[in-house]
Amino acid sequence: MKKLLKVCGMTQGDNIRQVDALGIDLMGFIFYEKSPRFVHEVPDYLPLHAQRVGVFVNASFAVIIEKAEQFGLTYIQLHGCEASDLCQKLKEAGLKVIKAFSIASVDDLLATTNYQEVCDYFLFDTKTPAFGGSGQSFDWDILSHYQGATPFLLSGGIGPESVEALKCFSHPALVGYDLNSKFEVFPGVKEVSKVNAFFSSLQLRR
Repeated sequence: MKKLLKVCGMTQGDNIRQVDALGIDLMGFIFYEKSPRFVHEVPDYLPLHAQRVGVFVNASFAVIIEKAEQFGLTYIQLHGCEASDLCQKLKEAGLKVIKAFSIASVDDLLATTNYQEVCDYFLFDTKTPAFGGSGQSFDWDILSHYQGATPFLLSGGIGPESVEALKCFSHPALVGYDLNSKFEVFPGVKEVSKVNAFFSSLQLRR
């Protein structure tokens, strides 16, 4: 089965339109005010092909629902210390849930245990002192110890130079890749040609 491609941190209408036209599967919009990719207002174009993912950090249920309605979100990606109860509540509201986990060692995988039944996907990212991405990769070999039933997206420092390494990495629960900073012209705007080349190199097109 072909892997999903998610492009995160989109902000500008024309750029969203161009990336959406590539045929990617998921597009992320960040609603964390401390992020340089924070979406201040609804762009003048929202993806029609890619499913829309809202990225939140310790936001309330009410705020998440408001943004989900405003942006037509399909997925909610939780990047903070959110409890599994919130994931369950979001699913009951008809939303799909991605829970992000910061990984630096095998012990970090233990945090997934309480979320197995309430998330559609996990996202494994590089552990950092603050919330959000670092543009750095973690040791993917750690994931050989992940034996959960919930499939996951791989994130953290994936760039154009990662293609060969990704071709060599496999896991039965791996369903896709999350791209962000290494494909940018500047924060919030992606270099479409780089995304397109990556998409083609991994033969992800449907």
